[in-house]
Amino acid sequence: MKNVIRTISIISYLLIILAGQMIGLPFILWLIFTAFDFGNIDQLFAIFGLIGIVLNLTKWRTNIIVTILSFILMLSPIISRLVQVPIEMFNYLAFQIPLTIFIITYLTYIIINAKEKLLVTRVLQ
Repeated sequence: MKNVIRTISIISYLLIILAGQMIGLPFILWLIFTAFDFGNIDQLFAIFGLIGIVLNLTKWRTNIIVTILSFILMLSPIISRLVQVPIEMFNYLAFQIPLTIFIITYLTYIIINAKEKLLVTRVLQ
């Protein structure tokens, strides 16, 4: 169940749509393209987002500190965009729904993971 929640969270994160001049762009494409856009301040945040995704694929993904760090790293490019662009530009469902699903499911994953670790710690004592 825990892995299903984490998978739903990551997929919803990757499917966030950023409105462009002509068409919407999935967030994963924005992260990849911006990570290689040298000299742009967004490059740092895009790399943070990609590192957050990669942390979910490592063997440390069940560590509570790593899950919280991953969540913060994945949120950083979204927060950066929200600060740089007028908030009215994000008033569409293709952005709001996946972002809400990502935040709710990832926080649920963190809580389940923390409770599981706490239970294991109590059993071992």
